[in-house]
Amino acid sequence: MLLDGLHDVPAGKIAEIVTSLEMFAKPALRPEVQDAPWTLRRLADPGADEYLDLYRAVGRDWLWFTRLVTPREELMADLTDPKVEVYRLEAPDGEVGILELDFREAETCELVYFGVSRGLVGGGAARWLMNRAIDRAWSQPIRRFWVHTCTLDAPAAPAFYQRSGFTAFRRQVGIADDPRLSGLAPLDSAPHAPLIRPA
Repeated sequence: MLLDGLHDVPAGKIAEIVTSLEMFAKPALRPEVQDAPWTLRRLADPGADEYLDLYRAVGRDWLWFTRLVTPREELMADLTDPKVEVYRLEAPDGEVGILELDFREAETCELVYFGVSRGLVGGGAARWLMNRAIDRAWSQPIRRFWVHTCTLDAPAAPAFYQRSGFTAFRRQVGIADDPRLSGLAPLDSAPHAPLIRPA
């Protein structure tokens, strides 16, 4: 348990505040763009490279790195599990989105990864994708749908999830090696999280 006050984060590390949110019944879907130009395609049997290309395309600006350090065997075990569903949002201009749902816990669905690439932010694609996520999750016999977001994600993410029907239930602090220093992420990614190099 952290005590009140400031706590130093070593140079070369990043710190994040992780907020977990949940819902226990399907909410009313929020209004979305009519005649949306986007399509959603399930990646029924994605290879690691295909999946990681999509993951990077969406997560680059937000310093997503967890899947980049996941051993390939573990990643492929997740991706090939029939209770894990990965979807790709496709836009006419080549922009993309990711939706990953995990039904492996009984009566539960975790929204593991969710987001759209930079050119789709603010244009309604995320709302459209969230409506499909909610529909798909609650089409299964679940009692709980949950997600986590962090301070490395878009600042609007917590409010977006709350407007979508999720309620916050837990907050955690995470510390990890900064993936920009190891080459897992470009040095210019996530400018909202300044890079502090070790001496």
